Amino acid sequence: MKAAVRLRDVAEHAQVSPATVSRILNGDPRVDPVLRERVEASVEALGYRRNMLARNLRLQRIDLIGLVVSDIENPHFSEMIKVAEAECFRRGFRVMICATDEAPDKQARYLRMLSDQRVAGVVLSPSDPSAPEIGELLDAGIPVVAFDREVTDRRADTVIVDNVNGVAAATRLLIAAGHRSIGFIGGRRGVETGVERLTGYRKAMRAAGLRPMAVAADFRIEGGRRAVAAMLAGQRPPTAIVVANNLMTLGALRAAHDAGLRIPEDLALVGVDDPYWAEFVNPSITSLAQPVGAMAREAIDMLIARIEGNQGPPRRSLHSLGLVERSSSGRPLD
Repeated sequence: MKAAVRLRDVAEHAQVSPATVSRILNGDPRVDPVLRERVEASVEALGYRRNMLARNLRLQRIDLIGLVVSDIENPHFSEMIKVAEAECFRRGFRVMICATDEAPDKQARYLRMLSDQRVAGVVLSPSDPSAPEIGELLDAGIPVVAFDREVTDRRADTVIVDNVNGVAAATRLLIAAGHRSIGFIGGRRGVETGVERLTGYRKAMRAAGLRPMAVAADFRIEGGRRAVAAMLAGQRPPTAIVVANNLMTLGALRAAHDAGLRIPEDLALVGVDDPYWAEFVNPSITSLAQPVGAMAREAIDMLIARIEGNQGPPRRSLHSLGLVERSSSGRPLD
């Protein structure tokens, strides 16, 4: 049986010290690029494989980052996972993806599992922002970055968007177009993003002297369809609606079609989130675009900084929503 290649063998082959090989394998950016190339060539030539078990036991953690999202079906989180995974891989970490389906008990089980695995860190879009498991991770020295929604434990870093002012701007767009009966299709009660988006809508409506008309849904396609259908069947149906996420926007389009309404001629629409399909459906969807890629990269950057020993105060990064005007919001009314 062929003996396993050791780190010392790589060092001898590359004519460097074992410490230099270790620094290179651990991603130290300060190593001379020439030495890095020599070591990487020796690793390839000898077929060296790191003893990750021994390394993990020594460090008391594994180079694994947990990505915990509330709805993996949502393109918003699919994009976040794609960007975050690529950034983690580039920086020498693997990822474990956990989808909670907006269920607090499922979130709790995943967070306990990640803690038991001694992962290096966790990026979390919480279904339950006050869950005790979040504090338990932080107590164990496992950093947490809250993404899209804040958590109660203020030791966690946070990357979120300005939902209030973004949705207020979207509502004002419809008001400026002449609409006076504007509905709002919200998310789950108690979820931070849903509460903030409702607040922004009400802020704009009241500033214009208009009566808010909001219905709570669940951030899912069918929930959006039911909410819009109920609103359209009411005694005072809207001429325009703001929809609090992209999945419910699909449900809103279906409800308008079922009611025989044309968008934007009979019902103007603005959706929160700007998924890839918003530009290609007919009519194209006016959207509040979140900078998901930039947010995901920043979340990973924050997390790895903590993993590498940053002991600074918690960071809270607030991104703006960009209003992308397309066909669904229509032209100004006469």
